[in-house]
Parts: sequence; structure tokens; C-alpha cells
Amino acid sequence: MLKWARRRFMPIDRFSVHVPATSANLGPGFDCLGLALNIYNDITLVKSPEASISITGEGANNLPRDEQNRVYQAIATFYQKLNEPMPSISLSCHNEIPLRRGLGSSAAAVVGGLVAANLFCHQPLSKQQLLQLAVRLEGHPDNVAPALLGGCQIVVQEEDDITTASVPLPSDLKAVLFIPDLEMPTDESRRLLPPLVSREDAVYNIGRAALLSLALSTGQVQYLRQATQDRLHQPARQDLFPAMSAIFAAALEAGALGVFLSGGGSTILALTLDKGEAIAQAMTEAARGAGVAGRTRIAKPSPVGAHVIGNG
Repeated sequence: MLKWARRRFMPIDRFSVHVPATSANLGPGFDCLGLALNIYNDITLVKSPEASISITGEGANNLPRDEQNRVYQAIATFYQKLNEPMPSISLSCHNEIPLRRGLGSSAAAVVGGLVAANLFCHQPLSKQQLLQLAVRLEGHPDNVAPALLGGCQIVVQEEDDITTASVPLPSDLKAVLFIPDLEMPTDESRRLLPPLVSREDAVYNIGRAALLSLALSTGQVQYLRQATQDRLHQPARQDLFPAMSAIFAAALEAGALGVFLSGGGSTILALTLDKGEAIAQAMTEAARGAGVAGRTRIAKPSPVGAHVIGNG
């Protein structure tokens, strides 16, 4: 049973926050590049004499509705940060972000909870403070930063010091997503990665991450095919998802500008300006040929991170 203490002062009776999905790594930018997408979870806090949690959409049948809920945990951590008792509220979550598919559902829960609680209390914490708190809770700054700030973010972390920089994007850029039925939990996917990498592989990724930032920020999309290649994490993760290379090849053959595993997977993301439907069909057919079921969705980068969509 939820046990939220009552506060004597509740500044706002109702608050809803829109928080975007994210795709981390973008191929070569392992743990340091992330992109917000216009697929959203909505989190609503309502002043209520009885605490409750409701969930609709993705994860409605298996996400916890108690103190183990990640949105609730983020809100509780926020109040601990303020040294304030948890207020009595009703929490409602409507989720569009698929779970355990490399689209930042955990980051969205953490960031959404923190931003909602912060707005609920008239923003006592800055965005930088929220970022640091979210990274401490989530552990993946390349998902957390775009979920909070929107757009494409470069993230550099040194202990508790986190630096972010936005990468401008072509206005007509689209993300074609193939979302397999196969789940790839981040922890399991990360355990496959080797503890050490060769200098050759490190240089390979550094050059492509730099080229990727340039290609996106200047609109020189002809570089994206090479710039989204990777040697640090995708080859190892293919052990969990052997069909990945065939789906990559199909997307590129259909005209994708670049293609990569979204985060730790299993979603595959292809970049395009104008061939979304053809790429989606090609990815689906390649997956089907490899015995992999899934769905496609064409998304756009979200220029904004978690933000308010209504209050009463």
C-alpha cells in the first residue's frame, strides 16, 4: 500500500507532463549521443486525499502500481532532495513508449517523474539539477539528456559533472523504427559487451561519431551511412538479435541514409528525409524473412524534452 505523507501546502492541484522517447548511441556515439523522438509518455499528478497509481498503454499489464513504480520512485527522490514529505497525490501514466526496446522508457519514467514533481512545486530545481538527479537515478545520461532537453544531445560526464550540447538537425529528418516483439533489457544487452576494446575500434568509432555530429548539424546527409557505423557495441549485441544485420542491409537498400540499433535494442532506427514508407516495408520484410515479428513506426525528432501539457 502506498504511504504518502500529506503536505500542508500543495501549490497546484493537477499537472500533466509530456516526456519523449529517446534513442541512445546513434551508432558510434556509445553512451554519449542521444536523440529525442516524438513518441510520448504522459504523466499526470493530481492532488488527492487517497494516493493511487494508474497505468494505461504500454506496460499496463505488468508495470508496478506501488512503491516499485519508476515514476513514483523519481517523485519520491525529488521530495527527498527537497527534504520534504511526499504529498498525497494520484499518479496517472499513459505510455506510448515501448518497454525494453531501446527507446528510453526507463529514462522517460525518471525524467517525467522529476519534471512533474518539480513543476508541481513551482520549479525549485534547475534543469541542470534535474539532469544530475535523473542521471543518478537512471544511470544512462545519453537517454536522460534528450528526454529532459529534447533534440539531439552530446553528453559528457565526469563523475557528477555533466555537460550537454545540442546538435542541430535537418528540419525534414525522420526516424523509421522497426520495433521487434523481441525484448532486449538494457542490463542483459550491456553484459554482452567486452570489457576492453582495441585502439583500432576506438578510433573507428571516434571518427564516425565526429562525422555524425557534423553531418547532422550541417545537413550533409550523404555522410550518414558511414557516420552511423559502429564497432563498440552493435557487433556484440547481435548475439541477442542475429537478424539485425539483415534488417540494416534492407533499410540501406531501400534508401535509408543511415541505420543503427536504438540504444541497447531491440529497436532498429533508420534515418531518412523522404523514403519512410519504403524503408519501413523493407525492414519488415527482412525481419519476417529472418523469423522476427515486429511493428514499424515513422517518428520525427522531438525538439523539446519533458514539458507541461496541462494543469487545472
